Amino acid sequence: MIEGALGVALVDYGSGMALGTLGGGPELDLSVAAAGNTDLVRAKMRTMEMLGLTGAIEDILVTLTSQYHVIRPLTSRTGKGLFLYLALDRKRANLAMARRRLEQVENELEL
Repeated sequence: MIEGALGVALVDYGSGMALGTLGGGPELDLSVAAAGNTDLVRAKMRTMEMLGLTGAIEDILVTLTSQYHVIRPLTSRTGKGLFLYLALDRKRANLAMARRRLEQVENELEL
């Protein structure tokens, strides 16, 4: 469990489809968030390529006035083309702990 989590999704950034979700609701449509954040991941990867930057993206953080959104592209061979998306309630979440836990989830995922 991640304190302050509003929703989480495993997303295929080739298609923008959420492969699995937990949480969400009327205020946070995880399918819409998956598709929209796919554009963000693709844009960042294109930008890195244009700049000639090497290495992998650990995570992308979007801070809103009431929420944090953390996007973590999977780096394993079996996770290639996927990312984890996590939305957090900013008042209830510890961002450092949530990022650490998301890393652990990535390491524990069996695809």
